[in-house]
Amino acid sequence: MKALVELMAKSLVDKPEEVVVATVDGERTAVFELRVAASDIGKVIGKQGNTARAMRTILSAAGAKLKKRCVLEILD
Repeated sequence: MKALVELMAKSLVDKPEEVVVATVDGERTAVFELRVAASDIGKVIGKQGNTARAMRTILSAAGAKLKKRCVLEILD
């Protein structure tokens, strides 16, 4: 799952080397904290949050197969 978040983020940004994904695992929930370069934050969020919403939807669908709730947090 971490690789999925990394792949999606790196394909969107101009500085893929600055993409960092941290994972906080719980019993039934996994939180993925995404950090990107300050200049790329707008590309990851998208207009009106559409890109971020799409990333969260994909992550939720992948987590449903594993019977885990997955949350994506985009950090500054």
